[in-house]
Amino acid sequence: MSAVAGCPLCDAPGGRVVAQGAQWRVIHAQEAGFPAFYRVVWTAHVAEFSDLPDDERAECMRVVVAVERALRDALAPAKMNVATLGNMVPHLHWHVIARFDWDSHFPSPVWAEARRARDMAREQDVQARLPAAESAMVAALARG
Repeated sequence: MSAVAGCPLCDAPGGRVVAQGAQWRVIHAQEAGFPAFYRVVWTAHVAEFSDLPDDERAECMRVVVAVERALRDALAPAKMNVATLGNMVPHLHWHVIARFDWDSHFPSPVWAEARRARDMAREQDVQARLPAAESAMVAALARG
């Protein structure tokens, strides 16, 4: 389960690193229109969640839950989207996305067609609240 050359999540962080452990990293993804879009990336190159042993699956979910809770508490989104797809990049990673009823795609998935224009003022408000969410993530992850 080592790094695989040419895998974008083995070769690079995949975004701005917010927190990192021995087996994972939490990154803030720069996805236009979705300011609270994070990924939990498993360090070892595995394609599927079921490839992990029980203890590593538990650790992965602990990290996903910490990210979700921090975003919910800091941002009060309408809904959280948590997904692991890996169709384009077959390296285990979870998308953890705070969604708002005003976002350009809501209630559709972020990968669907937009339903309305982006609300830049609201996106900037969310962006301004991310440092508090990220501080909470880091603290929760440090507690183990």
